[in-house]
Amino acid sequence: MDNFDYEILKCLKVDARMSYQDISKQINLSISSVGRRIHAMEDGGIIEGYTVKINEEKIGFGFPVFVFVRLEKQLASNFSLFEAKIRTFPEVVECWLMTGMQDYLLKLSTKDVRAFERFLTEELTAIETVSSVDTSIPLRCVKQSEHRSKS
Repeated sequence: MDNFDYEILKCLKVDARMSYQDISKQINLSISSVGRRIHAMEDGGIIEGYTVKINEEKIGFGFPVFVFVRLEKQLASNFSLFEAKIRTFPEVVECWLMTGMQDYLLKLSTKDVRAFERFLTEELTAIETVSSVDTSIPLRCVKQSEHRSKS
């Protein structure tokens, strides 16, 4: 990785559909070099894929919630059972295994408070390995970025 690679990544973070030609102009590198570098970063696992960022509020899921989950016991079988179940819930946008007092941090996106209540009482707390949950409702996102850029 050199400065050109970091500049290419910056361009792709702003617009993953940016053409090689546009990247080439922006960073002052030939189109073929941009293409070779992008393919090398894809092959090397630096670029893992391309995604679409969806405005969840505009499609009816404007109620985000963060939920800390603690399991009854920290056993491999409990982790596996919980993770398998969590993967089936479309409300769960992200699920992180954590260190510290809680075992997992979930980011949820639901339609409204009633949909969240239903998910919490009928789905999440119904998983037999769940011991406790602690929820937080965000007021607004202050900063969001996919990855740090090298300066």
